Amino acid sequence: MSIEDDVALLERVPTLRLLGSASLRMLAIGSEQRSFGRGDVLFRAEEEADAGFVVQRGAFRIDDGISAEIIAGPGALIGELALVVAMKRPSTAVALENASVIRIARSLFQRVLESDPAAARRLRDEFVTRTSQIASDILMAGGKLST
Repeated sequence: MSIEDDVALLERVPTLRLLGSASLRMLAIGSEQRSFGRGDVLFRAEEEADAGFVVQRGAFRIDDGISAEIIAGPGALIGELALVVAMKRPSTAVALENASVIRIARSLFQRVLESDPAAARRLRDEFVTRTSQIASDILMAGGKLST
């Protein structure tokens, strides 16, 4: 894929779209592409997470080993929090078919945010909105459970 194709794909990701075209271009140029065959592991639970991945083609099963199993296809951002904070992976991701991803290192992502403070503020505001919504949903669920 060309840089322009990568930028177009990154623009389809709601979280990344907030960064704007110039920042997405820097991400596309600085990131790397990786290919996987069916059954190949993208990452395992408990590994150190130092990057996020945008699925270019194919699909991955993401399994936390307890309750949730998610299928991530083209345009999905896997490991979003790893872009902004050091952490261990909470789940394992395995290719369901031949697949490819754009790997965005946390260090690259942070450099992009440092070079574009307005984009960093938009991303922060999005995370605040999401966190507030999750807190509200938990309160509502707790209220329903206690009745």
